[in-house]
Amino acid sequence: MKKFKEIFQNANYVKLFFANFTSQMGSTIGLTAFMFFLLDRFSEQPLYATLTELMFSVPTLTVFFLVGVFADRMDRQKIAYYCDWISALLSIVLLMTIIIGWMPLIFIVLFLRSAIQKFFFPAEHAMIQGILKNEDYTTAAGLNQVVMSLFMLFGNGLGILVYWTVGVYGAILADAITFIISALLIKSCRIPEEVRLPNGSHKLKDLNIPLVFKDFNLGMKYIFQHKLLSALLIGFFVFGVVNGGFSVMPIFMLKYKLEPQSYEEYSILLGILFGVGVLIGSFIASLLTQKFKLYQLIISGLLISGSFIVAASFAETTFIFLSLLFAAAFGLPFVNIALGGWMPSIVDPKMMGRVQGWISPLMMLSQSLTLGFIAVSFPGFLKVEMLYWMVGGCLALVGVFYSLVLPKLTKESEKNTKTHSLEQTGTV
Repeated sequence: MKKFKEIFQNANYVKLFFANFTSQMGSTIGLTAFMFFLLDRFSEQPLYATLTELMFSVPTLTVFFLVGVFADRMDRQKIAYYCDWISALLSIVLLMTIIIGWMPLIFIVLFLRSAIQKFFFPAEHAMIQGILKNEDYTTAAGLNQVVMSLFMLFGNGLGILVYWTVGVYGAILADAITFIISALLIKSCRIPEEVRLPNGSHKLKDLNIPLVFKDFNLGMKYIFQHKLLSALLIGFFVFGVVNGGFSVMPIFMLKYKLEPQSYEEYSILLGILFGVGVLIGSFIASLLTQKFKLYQLIISGLLISGSFIVAASFAETTFIFLSLLFAAAFGLPFVNIALGGWMPSIVDPKMMGRVQGWISPLMMLSQSLTLGFIAVSFPGFLKVEMLYWMVGGCLALVGVFYSLVLPKLTKESEKNTKTHSLEQTGTV
């Protein structure tokens, strides 16, 4: 608790924390409401619900070479600020396209809004790295995980309740308001220039095509030169498969197998139980970071979650299904908090944007491929149970892979860091 109190004494962090919270809320409420709107309106065409999630992930593949370069070359505070304002404007445009009712136009606007939002996280994450001390990274990762668990706890339920209360139009309008709040919080931060502009001041016209691709390649070389970072990125690729599958498969399990008549109500209950599981896991994982190595938490979390997700596919009753997913949710924060606290400590602040610029497209590529595969193969070729085998199996396999490589790579990284530190002090 002392660590949490200390980190919240940093005014800039508090504002960035709540800006991230409200920006995520702007993505969650309307997207959830819109998915249930489509499931109601096109009940026999689950393809539309999958395409909605796909419009959240595919845009990364069109802007991935820009987001990291922008976060490292441009003013990070302005990037996050304008991302929120443009997203708010596109939410209003989305509202109008839904009124028109032409599905291709709706998906185009969803695509554009998602593409703009992809620039927000690398800039915001890099600013947080710059305003915190090394020993605060894991605490900040724990707080971010708590926020994620709250969205799991209330996000879908809130989206459904807003949908039931004011309809899909009210939900999209709520999106716009939360984006504006986030923008105002970003604007009020007083971020040092060396954090906002770690590589000096650049104008948009300076970012020509050769410079963009040069910086993007520098990020790739930086990752390949660090074996530990490379190994972690392999895991991120598989996490994209998990994100893609998990974004739709709980609803599909309820709607097409366990609770076809009451899947909306049970989706709220599932969101609450899953969020509670993640919330409990977040607090426990935050405590365990002081007693165990971070890679040990990552491996155990992956094996726990993967096993219970596979087991959930065999559930014959809703009670057992919800219980197993609750147990799976408990293991996820072990992975997220450990990774979130580890990455800033092993990445050069001047390269954080470009490293994040590789993580997001890797995850979104695998997430998009997974959603595309589900869109064309479910329910004709794939059974809903197979989605759980795929997702749970991926988590478990990454857990096994990490158990083989991370202990050795961690020792090598710690040794190299110690040697570099001694060289800088003139001891060696």
